[in-house]
Amino acid sequence: MEFQAMVAHETKDGISLIREEVGDDFLMPGEVTIKVHYTSANYKDGLAITPRGGVVRQYPLIPGIDLTGEVFASTDPEFAPGDLVVAHGYEIGVSHHGGFAEYARVPADWVVKLEGLTPREAAAIGTAGYTAAMSVQALLDRGLTPEDGPVLVTGATGGVGSVAVDILSGLGFEVTASTGKLGAGELLSTLGANEVIGRLPGEGEKLRPLGKAQWAAAVDSVGGTSLAHVLSTVKYGGAVAVSGLTGGSDLPTTVMPFILRGVALLGIDSAHFPIAQRRELWARLAKDLKPQHLSLLENYAPITEAESVLHAILDGTHSGRTVLGVAGEF
Repeated sequence: MEFQAMVAHETKDGISLIREEVGDDFLMPGEVTIKVHYTSANYKDGLAITPRGGVVRQYPLIPGIDLTGEVFASTDPEFAPGDLVVAHGYEIGVSHHGGFAEYARVPADWVVKLEGLTPREAAAIGTAGYTAAMSVQALLDRGLTPEDGPVLVTGATGGVGSVAVDILSGLGFEVTASTGKLGAGELLSTLGANEVIGRLPGEGEKLRPLGKAQWAAAVDSVGGTSLAHVLSTVKYGGAVAVSGLTGGSDLPTTVMPFILRGVALLGIDSAHFPIAQRRELWARLAKDLKPQHLSLLENYAPITEAESVLHAILDGTHSGRTVLGVAGEF
């Protein structure tokens, strides 16, 4: 079997993403071979084609940390040809060939059957949307309710942030969306944001160990100074679910929010989330946690345009979720 793939190669000039025809022997070990319908564009995929991006262990590699489609063949009895599935996380797109190809082969315990979602909807949610759902669930598990007050979402026009706004508003929460793209205010309001504000901290605003308590909780995908500010302004007993570092990996804060207000910092990692829990949460994403405005969040591009989309994500000029069509798009 031969098929088309976008393969990342390391060269003396950097990383090149090249369309190639490869064979079945190019695929890596796994029990389930998937005919890929869609993948999506994520910040981590952008790092995969960035020199010293820090996520890929060895090239050449087919990027794409998530993929959706149908089972083509399986040696595991849990999956049969024609089953609609999604796979993401673990080593996909990092050290195991990912979704930027017509076919992918992965271990069976990395695969989730889709029930109540189409492959395109699952791709629109993707890794970023799944991370948003994990963040919201982590706050719910701590007992957060709409009656507790407003919930802040930083990086609100990004993949994680936009889906988090959508999910939280659908659950009845008052949502404040923080973004550097104030031109996106109308979209965020449509997603359910009650208020749209600029980046935090605001220009000229001093970062304090403890600021005015404003938020019952927060979903943060920015990190850095923004996260430090958020921690200092969460109400007593609140929590912040953090999953990103687009604003930097340093955290210039103090212990004050933790020991004087009992604030909790909840780390969110979707890459190695256990498969049983992963499948349970995907089931909920088809029900009570399903984003209500996926069509508004979704941009679409053929897989051959992946590189330009990923550069837009890295440059901070991208909003929402971009589904990359694979089947029929090479």
